[in-house]
Amino acid sequence: MELRKRVEEKRKSLINALIQKNVYKDSNERQLYELTLTELEDLYRRV
Repeated sequence: MELRKRVEEKRKSLINALIQKNVYKDSNERQLYELTLTELEDLYRRV
């Protein structure tokens, strides 16, 4: 359960950081909350 909590916290942190950079969707038009942690990390590196 602890790992799941940490993953969710990291996802929320990345989503907030992306929103601060005016990124709301990925290149496939998926909302940020639909993406996995890995997808969010990749997207963050690209912006």
